[in-house]
Amino acid sequence: MDYITAAEAARRWGVSERRVQRLCAEGRVPGAERFGRAWRIPAGAPKPDDPRRAAGAATPAPALPPNVVLMPLLSSPFSPGTAGDLVAALEPGPRRDIAAAELAYFTGRPEDAVKQAAPHMGSDDLGARLSACLICAYANLPLGRIDRALAALEGARGAVARASQRDPRLRAAEGFIAQAASVLLHLPAPEQTPEPRDVLPLLPPGLRAFACYVQAHAVYLAGDHARSLGIAQTALVMQEETYPIPAIYLHLVAVMDLMALRRAHEAREHLLAAWDLARPDDLIEPFGEHHGLLGGMLEAVIKPAWPEDFKRIIDITYRFSAGWRRVHNPATGEDVADNLTTTEFAASMLAARGWTNQEIAEHLGVSANTVKSYISSSLGKLGIARRRDLERFMLS
Repeated sequence: MDYITAAEAARRWGVSERRVQRLCAEGRVPGAERFGRAWRIPAGAPKPDDPRRAAGAATPAPALPPNVVLMPLLSSPFSPGTAGDLVAALEPGPRRDIAAAELAYFTGRPEDAVKQAAPHMGSDDLGARLSACLICAYANLPLGRIDRALAALEGARGAVARASQRDPRLRAAEGFIAQAASVLLHLPAPEQTPEPRDVLPLLPPGLRAFACYVQAHAVYLAGDHARSLGIAQTALVMQEETYPIPAIYLHLVAVMDLMALRRAHEAREHLLAAWDLARPDDLIEPFGEHHGLLGGMLEAVIKPAWPEDFKRIIDITYRFSAGWRRVHNPATGEDVADNLTTTEFAASMLAARGWTNQEIAEHLGVSANTVKSYISSSLGKLGIARRRDLERFMLS
């Protein structure tokens, strides 16, 4: 008989490895055998039914109104490689259009994302309307349509604020949208935004996982990298099903924290975990969005093994970051560098954190002289003379 590991079963069944191990320990996987601290599982074993979903089983009341479905692809569990199938399986209508727009956005196709989502920005379906506004807010950034991006963001905030006055359950959606927008753009959250601790328990699992990423990212920006890492890792461990899109973002914020803590080996593991989730569906947008915060990990890990994918990610980075800075820099008064290459930015980010040229060279897989050239070029472009002055031009 052929066997697979718990990790392989988790990928096939669309659940976490921890969930598979629990199912084996409960005797719910026929033929599963324990060896040492691991399990081996018959290759053809079916995914056990979830008794919580059995007919007649009690289910908790939804925190959000059942007719309000935010970001149906992001908030859905699915096995990597089946995102397109999930979208196609939805009934024709606003939710399928929104899911298709999400897939376009997360695969680095902002033009298609706007085309799919924009017609629903005035929809009577509140979930579709809010989702369309969020998608258009972020997809218009790499397209250079800053006014449209900001208008879409304000449209989402306004629509959910008005709706939450009628239905308090939508306060969770209001908090999710406000916090996601402020953190992604590194902007202050609007006044009277619900606190994360009040929002998280009210969200369905997929959105809750992404909201944990948002919270971890906010804590990272505040400089508490160890706490941010703890939030991300806890959220990943607690997932009983695989929500690939939130999990990618959680792994990436863990990379950010670990690089800030100078634990590059662990950061590499999280980056590869994110890549394993992303690559089957080509979900490369999050990598482009986070390039400047990943401390050269894309250059160190993705570029040597997947050079064509790396080129596409860098193209996303240039397009997204150009739009991002046009919102972020004027709103915050900060001057995040906009004239460095991505490699110069990565090297300068590490130098600003105290890495030596030799340490940066070993990390990026280049010579120390090459790193010296990157840093000298960055200093010249930024009009500064000392490495310690790099920090004010870098992301937190």
